[in-house]
Amino acid sequence: ECEAFCPPNRNGIECIVMHEGSGKPIVSEPLCIGCGICINKCPFDALIITNLPQELESDMTHRYSENGFRLFRLPVPREEQVVGILGANGMGKSTAINLLSGTLRPNLGDWLAGERPWEDVLEAFPRGELRDFMTSVSEEGVRIAVKPQYVDKIPRAFEGSVSALLERVDQRGVITEVSEALAIDHLFDRNLPELSGGELQRVAIAATLLKDADVYFFDEPSSYLDIYERMRVVKI
Repeated sequence: ECEAFCPPNRNGIECIVMHEGSGKPIVSEPLCIGCGICINKCPFDALIITNLPQELESDMTHRYSENGFRLFRLPVPREEQVVGILGANGMGKSTAINLLSGTLRPNLGDWLAGERPWEDVLEAFPRGELRDFMTSVSEEGVRIAVKPQYVDKIPRAFEGSVSALLERVDQRGVITEVSEALAIDHLFDRNLPELSGGELQRVAIAATLLKDADVYFFDEPSSYLDIYERMRVVKI
């Protein structure tokens, strides 16, 4: 039904096609005229249209799939400085952190090609701080610690006590100082599945700070925290 009502398809242009593997409809972005008919005619809400800002014409850093999210450019980490990324949900903050931390390798928009060689990736960045940083990431010459976005998943990976987790990741020998600063020392005997969202968040931040790293990434460090707890985190 999606194809039958699409004006380009009715004129012999394959704008909407069915993906052979998944059986789901795929819209060709260059051929789509943006009429909006498909979202009303396709059954089961198979297609939706999301209004997005106008894209840049170059500097695409990463793309997940056909019609998928695209990230353009990257924030630049600064030595001995705190760099914040602010924005609405879905703008690419977590993707940027994953790319900068080496969890994801930039595909430069070519998601079908798989993992791109680091040489191609680095060549795409202009000479300067960002290329130097990504070069260090590619050579594993920088130690990185990342506080994950979804702290509620931590108890699935580690079911022990707070103290057991912190002792396991401590590389700096500062458990006492960090736990007191985040007011989590009274949680040491509690098991992770017993903690609230805010308690998990503070434990996750502490676990990240205990690692001996050159760069620390904190993905959504303020979620689940009230204003007083957020200020406590900021002061560390």
